[in-house]
Amino acid sequence: MRVLFVSSEVFPLIKTGGLADVSGSLPSALQHIGVDIRVLVPGYPAVLDKLSNLQMIAQLENLPVINNASLLMGTIEDSQIKVMVIKAAGLYEREGGPYADANGLEWLDNPLRFGVLSKVAAILSGPHSPITDWQPNIVHCNDWQTGLTPAYMKLVEHSTAKSMISLHNMAFQGCYAPGWLSTLELPHSSFEIEGFEYHGQLSFLKAAIFYADTITTVSPSYAKEIQSAEFGFGLEGLLSKRSNEIKGILNGIETDEWNPEFDPHLIKTYSATKLAGKKLVKSTLQERLGLHIDASAPLLGVVSRLTHQKGLDMLVPIMQDLIDSGCQLALLGSGETELENAFKLLATKNPGSASVNIGYNEPLSHQIMAGCDMFIMPSRFEPCGLNQLYGLAYGTPPIVNATGGLADSVVDTNIVSFKNKTANGFVMSEASSASLHSCIKQALNVFNNDAGAWRQIQKNGMSLNLSWDKSALEYLAVYRMLSKAS
Repeated sequence: MRVLFVSSEVFPLIKTGGLADVSGSLPSALQHIGVDIRVLVPGYPAVLDKLSNLQMIAQLENLPVINNASLLMGTIEDSQIKVMVIKAAGLYEREGGPYADANGLEWLDNPLRFGVLSKVAAILSGPHSPITDWQPNIVHCNDWQTGLTPAYMKLVEHSTAKSMISLHNMAFQGCYAPGWLSTLELPHSSFEIEGFEYHGQLSFLKAAIFYADTITTVSPSYAKEIQSAEFGFGLEGLLSKRSNEIKGILNGIETDEWNPEFDPHLIKTYSATKLAGKKLVKSTLQERLGLHIDASAPLLGVVSRLTHQKGLDMLVPIMQDLIDSGCQLALLGSGETELENAFKLLATKNPGSASVNIGYNEPLSHQIMAGCDMFIMPSRFEPCGLNQLYGLAYGTPPIVNATGGLADSVVDTNIVSFKNKTANGFVMSEASSASLHSCIKQALNVFNNDAGAWRQIQKNGMSLNLSWDKSALEYLAVYRMLSKAS
């Protein structure tokens, strides 16, 4: 089984969010079970710098606007995953991130940058591929940045390979003015409802959903949710038409990277059977963040983008009450200025009880995940979510809203779930401040009054197999089904 895995970001080469984690971990898990997989990614400076044994393997021709580019191949050192890189300096080699400049402004030529990524993926799967010794059976696309790939495969390159789109977040769709059709050399005849037209714009994501041979999402619940108006972001009708072809596969986590038994970012490692080390991690974290060192103070952790989706605006109005009742807060993240300022003000008003770090810090994210007593993740929607899985693995019970992958992975603590040893966190009844407050209070009641029960909840989460092994087998089953369909 030869699979071309196409993504706009791949950890540890380049990362802005969970897509990078998936694109780094899933190919590795698939390779372990015998899939001949190659990842295709744009040649950002960080990618070119970090790959090992980088060599040119082909010249790419007939690309939109830039016409020519080089195709390089190297390996990710730790996993030995083969990565193919589009080297086009004018498109990808610039200061800033994959999608925006250093000031956070989206690159104006993103339609071209990711249109070229999609076009190259289609070329490599078709009869005109410059690589003669390796052609994929399956092209596995991810999110809107690769969304034109299935359209190019079917309409332009006439590829015999099968295409699949994995939907990580329907909120981002890649919609652009129709003038890009000519620039990207797409057939104008397909700019219609039965194609890639969406409210007068060219939609990369709609192109993927319409033309891909099959669709996956990153959790079973999200597969159902996106067929509703609340979560489908205008594409629920098309998704409902294809409902029989949508499969939800819950993400795993990179257990080499996220494991409290071996985590190099922790002052002391620990496990489900040796939880004592978590206390030292907590006190060290409290000291590092300028919080009062107090083993009995419930330490609430947040590592998140600060956006409406993540629901942390629901935490702001209740956090002072929680601090007044003895809680502490350790927050790491960035996002909407209003939310950043609200949390910074909270920290200013509560020295020793609240720490707010704006930005991205990988070691600190591990230390918060391990050192906190509970992890707050009240997302309004969450296709899968990885942080709640990290919380489970680290014995830091998550407090979540019942949506998407959060609903699929976190089992609310109640009499039945505690008795059958499935309880591993606390689930809100609705997305509101009042519900979040009530849910945290429920968790605090157990934490403060029943240490044995709290340890059991921690161990229930830590005993789960959260690796990519099961997910990889499910993806392989989808690949095989697609191959048979041809």
